[in-house]
Amino acid sequence: MNSPRPGIDPELLVPLAELPPMPPLGPEAIEQLRHYPQPSIETHLEGRAVERREVTVPAADGTPIPLSILSPTDRAAGAPCVYWIHGGGMMWGDRFSNIDIPLEWLDLFGAVVISVEYRLAPEATGTTLVDDCYHGLLWVAENAADLGIDPARIVVAGASAGGGLAAGVTLMARDRGTPAIAAQLLSCPMLDHRNTTTSSRQYSGLDGVWTREMNEFGWRSVLGEHTGENVSAYVSPALADDLSDLPTTYVDAGTAEVFRDEDVSYATRIWAAGGQAELHLWAGGFHGFAALFPHVRVSAAARRTQTDWLARVLNPSPDTKD
Repeated sequence: MNSPRPGIDPELLVPLAELPPMPPLGPEAIEQLRHYPQPSIETHLEGRAVERREVTVPAADGTPIPLSILSPTDRAAGAPCVYWIHGGGMMWGDRFSNIDIPLEWLDLFGAVVISVEYRLAPEATGTTLVDDCYHGLLWVAENAADLGIDPARIVVAGASAGGGLAAGVTLMARDRGTPAIAAQLLSCPMLDHRNTTTSSRQYSGLDGVWTREMNEFGWRSVLGEHTGENVSAYVSPALADDLSDLPTTYVDAGTAEVFRDEDVSYATRIWAAGGQAELHLWAGGFHGFAALFPHVRVSAAARRTQTDWLARVLNPSPDTKD
C-alpha cells in the first residue's frame, strides 16, 4: 500500500489520463522507448532563424560524441550558451529530446544551444555517460571564440536524467578546474541512486510517469557493477560530500514525484555550503509535467520561472531607468 501522498494538479489529470501506460521496464521496453516517435528537429526549427551545425567530439576513450549546435542567424559575437543534456532515465532519448525548452531561450536571449548525445545505459555504465557530457562541454569551452560564444556565460542545463548529468558535469568541472560554468539549471533532476527518500516511497507502484520501481531499474542499468562504495558522486551527485564553490544553481521539481525530496536536499546542501541556489516546488506537478504539457497553467508558470531566472543569470545588471 502506498503512503499518503500529495495529489496531482487537477488540470494535469486530464492530459495525464490520455498518455499511453508506461510498460514495465526491461530490454524490450527500453528498445520501444528508444524508437518512440517524437517531433523531428526540423519541426522544432521551422519558422526559426537558426543555423544548425553537427559535429562530433572525442570522448575520453576516443568514441565520437555527437553535438548539435543551434545558433541564431543574427547572433552577436559573445552570445550566451546553453549546453543542453537530455533526459530519458539515462536509458533512452537523444540530443533532440525536449529541445523545445532550450530553443525558447535561443529565441529570447539569442543563446547558442548546444545539445550532446551521450551514450546510454545499460550498454554504457558508470561514469561513461557523465564523462561524455563533460568532454562535449570541454570542447565547447575550448572553441567558444569560433562558436561565437561568451565563455563566461555558459549555462549547463538538463531535465530529469539530464538534470542529474548536468549536476555531475558541474561537479566534475569544479574539481578539474575547467571549464568555467556560469550557472546550472537542474529541472526535476535525477540525483540519488539510493532511492530512500519519503517521496520515493510515496510514488511507488504502477501508476506514474516515473515511479520508485522505474527509478530502481534505471539506476541498476546505469550503475552496472558499480555498487556500494564504488558509486561515483559524478554519477549520483547526492553522494558528493562537498557542494561548495558551485556556480549559481536553479532546481525545480513537482510535489507529486519521486525526485522531490532529493532535489530539495541538494539545494539545501548548496545553501549550507555557502552557495547560491534557487529552488521551486510546483504543487501537484508530477515528474516531467512542464515538458509534457507546457500549456497547463502550472507548467506554464514553471517554464516562465525558469526563463526569468535565466534572464537574471545571463544579464545580472540590466539597464535601469532613472
